[in-house]
Amino acid sequence: MNLSSYSQALQALRCKNTHELKEVGDQWCTPDLLFWGINAVFGPLVLDLFADDSNAKCPAWYTAEDNALTQDWAARLAELGGAAFANPPYSRSQYHDKQAITGMGHIMTHTAAMREKGGRYVFLIKAATSETWWPECADHVAFIRGRIGFDLPAWFIPADDKQQPTGAFFAGAIAVFDKSWRGERFGYISRTALEARGRAFMTLARFAFSAANPPATYTPARQTAERQEAETRIWPLEVGLVFDQVKGADALDLTQQNKLKANINQLWLERLPTSEIITVACGLVSSMLGVACA
Repeated sequence: MNLSSYSQALQALRCKNTHELKEVGDQWCTPDLLFWGINAVFGPLVLDLFADDSNAKCPAWYTAEDNALTQDWAARLAELGGAAFANPPYSRSQYHDKQAITGMGHIMTHTAAMREKGGRYVFLIKAATSETWWPECADHVAFIRGRIGFDLPAWFIPADDKQQPTGAFFAGAIAVFDKSWRGERFGYISRTALEARGRAFMTLARFAFSAANPPATYTPARQTAERQEAETRIWPLEVGLVFDQVKGADALDLTQQNKLKANINQLWLERLPTSEIITVACGLVSSMLGVACA
């Protein structure tokens, strides 16, 4: 493969024995709670436009070697279903064989072209309205109340104990490109609300995974032991109050009810709003019973 100088420099950076924060550049990663919150509001997000094999947030992704600016995002989304996500690189424009690889101006131009072909493209960007690349053509912009930060890449090995991220977060926004969008053009959403939605979504995803992949050693004897343990478990009053508001919860068997209460208890300890806990619990009941939760 004829790698661009940008990709070669990135590979060399990943292979270094140690790193400094100033070297991270484009490679800061979206925190899981923030991503899953965005996914809950604007997804399902199935294609990560700017990622690598260690930090991709979606089932499909483009790496620097793929060069997303040469790809037909709309055609890929037609295959996958769902929407695309981007935490784009902000480095100055770089080229390979006269084709742009980076540069927010080039990225926004390609995004506008993909929007015309169809699909939804959800960008997490700096709220930098004075920049020339600011997406005036976005169909929806949600400004995030509360500054946001990003995670270090998995390959980052600090050169010394000074290489620790600071609290120097920045203002962010979510820009949605979707010509079928019929909602408001501008709005606001709080970082804490996004993170709360992300936490709820992740809890449901973990439950779905565990339900689909039960332990191989699960036996009738273990089931009996779990049932006996469940029968003696005493839950906080708040858990019971929420449980009573979850439609269909009383149709679960005792073991399932206590699994549900365990999830409610965890979300309550994480101070998730009661309405969000009920929503998640309803989804869990739906999964357990195999019915839609009204």
